[in-house]
Amino acid sequence: MPKVKASKRNGSASSSPYTAVAKNNIFKMNTDLGQHILKNPGVAQAIVDKADLKQSDVVLEVGPGTGNLTVKILEKAKKVIAVEMDPRMAAELTKRVQGKPEEKRLDVMLGDVIKTELPYFDVCISNTPYQREFALRLVARPGDALYCRLSVNAQMWAKVTHIMKVSKNNFKPPPLVESSVVRLEPKRPRPQISYEEWDGLLRIVFVRKNRTIRAGFFGTRAVMALVERNYRTWCAQNDVPLEDGPTVGGDSEPMDLDDVGGPEAEDEDEEWNGIIEDECEVDDTPAFFKEEAARLARISGGKGKSKPRHSRGKVAELVREKVRRVLEDETGLADRRAGKCDEGDFLKLLWAFNKEGIHFS
Repeated sequence: MPKVKASKRNGSASSSPYTAVAKNNIFKMNTDLGQHILKNPGVAQAIVDKADLKQSDVVLEVGPGTGNLTVKILEKAKKVIAVEMDPRMAAELTKRVQGKPEEKRLDVMLGDVIKTELPYFDVCISNTPYQREFALRLVARPGDALYCRLSVNAQMWAKVTHIMKVSKNNFKPPPLVESSVVRLEPKRPRPQISYEEWDGLLRIVFVRKNRTIRAGFFGTRAVMALVERNYRTWCAQNDVPLEDGPTVGGDSEPMDLDDVGGPEAEDEDEEWNGIIEDECEVDDTPAFFKEEAARLARISGGKGKSKPRHSRGKVAELVREKVRRVLEDETGLADRRAGKCDEGDFLKLLWAFNKEGIHFS
């Protein structure tokens, strides 16, 4: 039997574990898990350098893969806790440091980092899959096209810096999108506000970021129903008496987006016509809004039938007046759009609402 000819490239083949497993077809990259291995050592080194690690740091690495980034982190950090979902990758990473001094400073944990109880760490470095657009949303400022609820939330709790763009050709196999490196430094001290309250307010005003904040509240019956329900809860918890019952004067029409702001509402409808929602806002409407909207739709009897008249009630009218006072008199933000408001505007809004007993958590 003739001998198999040796490949001319054998002498120059890379000795990395990833190259070995790919060449021998031991396993195939699972791109559904975002298994695109960072192959450019220059990019890996730049990521570690920008992390500004200290020799005393314990680093959490999410998704280490075969360890191209891990070995560079180990050069600077005291210890690395690597959390990997794929047992094949975890095995390759373990082999890479086996018998070396770094072995004692690497702790490989198998599982989903979201569901894993993590030990203490100082810095988190992650090569998790995301599009470059996601990174740009993190750093977007008021007025930017990509500015959204994600932008405000990220910048409220951390200082966010865009470090560099990373071409898809720096990965193997190459992903379909470009990437970016971002640095998030948690604010110290942590802002003294409730995250649930803060995010609850942002969910309302960013349902359509280019609508006025007034329209965000008064333009959807489900929103006002939620605000009223929360106000009733707050009053019950704080022993604040409420005069309930129908208002004097009888029934009134339910509000719709088209009822708010007159011609402005029509202009906003045209402005949004054919425009796809921001990625960070798709299917992000709070569940209560959707349930309440469905309930109201059932009451109306479906498309084409007239909407029933109903009494808002004294509490509903009180809440509407409180919201109006906050938006128009206290903050002057009624005609502003969330897409052009900054962190200070939202803080002012939340504080004014809380003063009136209106909460969002």
